[in-house]
Amino acid sequence: MPSSLPYAFDGPPATGKIKLKPEDFIVEEILGFELTGEGEHVFLKVQKRGENTDYLARQIAKYADLPKMAVSYAGMKDRFGLTTQWFSVHIPGKREVDWSGLESESVSVLESIRHNRKLKKGALKGNRFEITVRELEGDKNLVEEKLAQVKAAGVPNYFGPQRFGREGNNLIQAEALFKGELRLRDRNLEGIYLSAARSEIFNRVLARRVDAGTWNQAVEGDVFMFADSNSIFRAELTPETLTRVAALDIHPSGPLWGKGEPATTGEALAIEQAIALELPVFTEGLERIGMETSRRPLRLPIPDLRWEFCENSALRLCFTLTSGNYATVVLREVVNFEGSLD
Repeated sequence: MPSSLPYAFDGPPATGKIKLKPEDFIVEEILGFELTGEGEHVFLKVQKRGENTDYLARQIAKYADLPKMAVSYAGMKDRFGLTTQWFSVHIPGKREVDWSGLESESVSVLESIRHNRKLKKGALKGNRFEITVRELEGDKNLVEEKLAQVKAAGVPNYFGPQRFGREGNNLIQAEALFKGELRLRDRNLEGIYLSAARSEIFNRVLARRVDAGTWNQAVEGDVFMFADSNSIFRAELTPETLTRVAALDIHPSGPLWGKGEPATTGEALAIEQAIALELPVFTEGLERIGMETSRRPLRLPIPDLRWEFCENSALRLCFTLTSGNYATVVLREVVNFEGSLD
């Protein structure tokens, strides 16, 4: 099971429910690059209501009379929501497809544009969210104070519970895989289990620093990242560095475990090594299987966070996150919510 995660700001001051209807959880992908208008890959911008991403990809392939592998997408999107995302369809030659027949009560094709490359996993700039929390119970003044705090300081950049599967099943399968008790032919499924193991290690490192009050502060031996870049860099803990961290310009980072020498030293490394000793099956398994080590920012800024209280005890939140981050880790700091995370 995934470890329990401490809050950055003393816990949420309210309770509520999400996803009582699809329009309560609106997500729109931000592609982040221009489409060329030519090439063998047709990019479809699709709005779906209550549909699973992978299932829809298979339906697109079937409709276009193509193999499943001809259709790709940047990432999974919540089934229980109103989501707008991109799919790329590899159609060699100049064959045109009338996509209007794909539409239904739950699927709308908003755009169809050709491009010279397929859409790869993770190839997004980010996602826009509009989340409505219903049956909100709690002091509105305290909720506003918490929201202002989150907007100003960001939140711990945990991996959300979606990463770990129902009741942490992805971690159970990862452990079985590392112990040689599970053999897989499905590379995609293997990737899901490996990612869950890395995410659990990262979350535990971050949780340790949240408990210590250093998730948003530099400690000796840290390496740093920008919120929208995968590159890391070292910096002495000079007044300039500390000012940049305090201003949310750069962020301390945590490990995405794999083979290779650790990037951190000193106090930061000691924290990561302590967690590694708690999860030897995961850390040794990831190294043995050949996963390359990487890093992830410990802090998630939300500078464009906006909110409004609506009729019938509802709260609407709007914000943008860079790719790979979770709206639920923003929401959890403000509201103890009920609702599906699928």
